[in-house]
Amino acid sequence: MIRINELLGIKYPLIQGGMANIATGEFAAAVSNAGGLGLIATGGVSAEELRRQIHICKEKTKEKFGVNLMLMHPQAEEIADILIEEEVKIVTTGAGNPAKYMKKWKEAGIFIMPVVANVALAKLMEREGADAIIAEGTESGGHVGEMTTMALVPQVVKAVSLPVIAAGGIASGAQLAAAFALGALGAQIGTCLLVSQECPIHEGYKQALLKAKDSDTIVTGRITGTPVRVLKNQMAREYVKREKQGADKMELEEFTLGSLRKAVYEGDTKRGSLMAGQVAGQLEEIRPLSVILDILMKEYQKVIKAVSSF
Repeated sequence: MIRINELLGIKYPLIQGGMANIATGEFAAAVSNAGGLGLIATGGVSAEELRRQIHICKEKTKEKFGVNLMLMHPQAEEIADILIEEEVKIVTTGAGNPAKYMKKWKEAGIFIMPVVANVALAKLMEREGADAIIAEGTESGGHVGEMTTMALVPQVVKAVSLPVIAAGGIASGAQLAAAFALGALGAQIGTCLLVSQECPIHEGYKQALLKAKDSDTIVTGRITGTPVRVLKNQMAREYVKREKQGADKMELEEFTLGSLRKAVYEGDTKRGSLMAGQVAGQLEEIRPLSVILDILMKEYQKVIKAVSSF
């Protein structure tokens, strides 16, 4: 079957995750220039700031790029229209159901890839006219579902006739090969790109990622229904403690207010929300995006060759 890079007109079958406060227009352009599909995140920015970031991205790259719309954004309606006005041709969505925007996006020629955490939403998105599905497992950083990538991807592949992109727990050629073996036609990656030279996060955040071991992430918000995977630190442990003691959602939101920005912009490794997936333990050094993607694809080819000889 045709891979997602062939459908989108990009070099590699790799999509960058729409990481809030991190995936700027400049970063998205850098990913696209390196051969992947760069995405501008809407999380943490206003509608007008997003418009500015789209303009920056257009100035920095001639390659394909997209925008990730976090559907819980208070200006989601306005942003949905800005995507059409600015002639963005690829959109991914998360944290909700984008059905009400899909008709006008399709009319504008936008390629739509909703992120889903279960089969039911994947099937609904197919009925609503999605062009592809991003099946994201709980191994990923940030907002997560319950199912693992290994279990979710093949079930989504079986349930829909659309191209499926695997997300969550992919940071090596072997993991990419596994995603294809499960039936995916591409992969969305995020955590491994946080330690790129071009990534705009604070150096302290990057160093925390490089120091992380296999079990150094934790999911906050499981009890209150807002699960987010982050690196274990003082803030995360206190959050889980309060959650287990019965703190309500409002109290917990106040406790973590601004914590992602503290991590991204200040490098606060104690009180910041250091969003990261379980592959953080695989990260070894800071490298250019082009090197990260090139190594990932070369490892993939090596693994495929080795497996085919069994």
